[in-house]
Amino acid sequence: MANVKEIQDRMKSIRDTMKITNAMYMISSSKMKRAKKALADTEPYFYGMQAAISRILRHVPDIEHRYFDERPEKKGNERRIGHIVVTADKGLAGAYNHNVLKMAEDQILEPGQHSLYVLGELGRQYFMKRQMEDVDLDVDFRYTVQKPSMHRARMIGERMVYEFLEGNLDEIHIIYTSMESAVSVETQTLQLLPLKKRTFDSGHQAEVPMDVHHEEIMLFPSADAVLDSIVPNYVVGTIYGCLVESYSSEQNARMTAMESSTRNAKEMLKSLSIQYNRARQAAITQEITEVISGAKAQKNKH
Repeated sequence: MANVKEIQDRMKSIRDTMKITNAMYMISSSKMKRAKKALADTEPYFYGMQAAISRILRHVPDIEHRYFDERPEKKGNERRIGHIVVTADKGLAGAYNHNVLKMAEDQILEPGQHSLYVLGELGRQYFMKRQMEDVDLDVDFRYTVQKPSMHRARMIGERMVYEFLEGNLDEIHIIYTSMESAVSVETQTLQLLPLKKRTFDSGHQAEVPMDVHHEEIMLFPSADAVLDSIVPNYVVGTIYGCLVESYSSEQNARMTAMESSTRNAKEMLKSLSIQYNRARQAAITQEITEVISGAKAQKNKH
């Protein structure tokens, strides 16, 4: 059994760690609330753009546009596929990063010439160390995932739209984590480009809030010109939503991990407290025994 001093030192170390885990829990909770509020504030605008694209397709169903070009002539390994992978800048978030990296690895096993655009320092370091020969990792694609902003989403969106229109990429996907509820997150993949017309059908379209105004529209100067203006902003809005969802999911995962760590620390303290009391009792008993033995020895001398 460890002595009293060793147990005391270990209990102090655990209490100090508990202060850190509690602080991290509170910080993550605050960050998640701010991120969710920012997303809620901007959602109506992007829902409006989604509805506008849907109305254009409803009025001009046979339109052929470059953002809807699926390039069917390129098949199998000829297709160049880009993946935006949203990870975290640091760990201590349970299985959050592992799930994203696993889905990314599964995706690049599919037929095609794959390119990775990794967000988050942890994911970037992971793929740089792997050095996959058949996968092109853009090492200059460096963006943090902390405090998602529209400016960052626009920079990423403009780059992806450029790569698609120039023919450098035939498909662009984003791998992110969606926060289904306060206790459930899910890693997902979403195709950004090319757009699919069926995505904007009323049966497949995301549920639009009731307070989003559905005004009548005029296509001026043409439907093509309107889509040229709307689609890049729609892509930016989708990326921004994915960044905020991932950031919120990361904070939620970290909250859960820190809560679990704090709970385990309390259990360890409870167990150590019992050990401490036993060790202390044993030490007291030993001291009493030594005193009695000493007294007997002195008595026998006389």
